Amino acid sequence: MGVRHAVAGSPVGDLTLVADGTALVGLYFDGHKREPRLTSLGPRVAGTDPTFAAAISQLTEYFAGERRDFDLELAPRGSNFERKVWGLLTKIPYGEKRTYGELAAELGDPGAAQAVGNANGWNPISIVVPCHRVVGASGGLTGYAGGVERKRFLLSLEEPPAEDDGRLF
Repeated sequence: MGVRHAVAGSPVGDLTLVADGTALVGLYFDGHKREPRLTSLGPRVAGTDPTFAAAISQLTEYFAGERRDFDLELAPRGSNFERKVWGLLTKIPYGEKRTYGELAAELGDPGAAQAVGNANGWNPISIVVPCHRVVGASGGLTGYAGGVERKRFLLSLEEPPAEDDGRLF
């Protein structure tokens, strides 16, 4: 099985999933701000393709609040630096955020926040590689390939429920 794609509905609109063999290489929003770097998405196949079925199932669980981590074979295509940044993104825990500067410091180059932001913007596997968990230095929502409204939705989805203090009013 070579490169192929499937489209799945979600609470944030249609998602285009791209696989090569058994690995997910792309997950794009409808109206994604950065075009995939792939030369082709391959033919469209049904979501029952085993690679896509697993991804769609896990995305459904994530959107239902039943999944915090994804367990999928991933093969994002990018430079060594980009892959290092994307690797750091997968280590940001569910419900937490990091700044571009914090990620740059983790890479050993605190001055590389802008480069980290650029690599973050080229993340080819949205949601699963959680680039939405990266915010500006002030904590504000900065650009997102799926649009800031989708980023806000995903961060809100991951917020812990408010604690019940027992009061009625």
